[in-house]
Amino acid sequence: MHHLFRSALWLGFFFLILLSWWVIYSMSLNMDLDLMGRPGKMGVQMAAMDPKMPMHMPMANFGPLFLMWAIMMAAMMLPTMVPTLRSYEDLTISATGTRIGWIGVTLGYLVVWVSFAAAISGVQLALLYGGVIDMLGVLKNNVFAGILLLIVGLFQFSRTKEVCHGVCHNPTVYFLGHWRDGFIGGSRMGIGLGIFCVGCCWGFMFLGFVGGVMNLLWMGLATLFMVLEKLPQFGRTITKPMGLLLIGGGLTVLIWPFVDGV
Repeated sequence: MHHLFRSALWLGFFFLILLSWWVIYSMSLNMDLDLMGRPGKMGVQMAAMDPKMPMHMPMANFGPLFLMWAIMMAAMMLPTMVPTLRSYEDLTISATGTRIGWIGVTLGYLVVWVSFAAAISGVQLALLYGGVIDMLGVLKNNVFAGILLLIVGLFQFSRTKEVCHGVCHNPTVYFLGHWRDGFIGGSRMGIGLGIFCVGCCWGFMFLGFVGGVMNLLWMGLATLFMVLEKLPQFGRTITKPMGLLLIGGGLTVLIWPFVDGV
């Protein structure tokens, strides 16, 4: 029975990940967007008929926008939880961890990222109505895009990144230092881990404003990197190279118009 319950929890966990990705993909199809988050043939034709028509009105309302971001958080961040949940599972043998505590850790983690979804939805609306991004969530000015790439790239070298990544990279140390029993205890630990995870990965969410927040390619690459970054084997070795890559990309975006104009 114990092993059946364990298997059911993990199957439910991975089913939630797959369901989240399927919903996001379905949303992009309903909005007539391709994998790069750009309007499809029908959207372009409709915009040509009426250039002033807002093609994606849900992106201009908090409710649908928050729902989109919340599902995106589940799709992108739940895969990064696998090492953390495996660490907690090890403590069900050597400490007082339980399956209900495992569920609590997962839900606490999700609460934090859903809260972040609400915050970034507000930021997106502010940028939209401020004329900084378009209806697809893409920055209109390459200068802003380049600066954002630089900020996220430089953050990879910061002390805050190092501390937050250290917790995400080695969750067992966090568990041992903040151990709480039961569902409530697991939820509290999940919330704590989620806060450190937001501190570690917030920049990759904001990079959606460079290529479009419904850009499935960006979502997939960001998820892959964040999963690799948390692996104990080599997670620490890719943080700074990614920072250099982002800094290089930011400088390219900022300098290219001058080079192209020569």
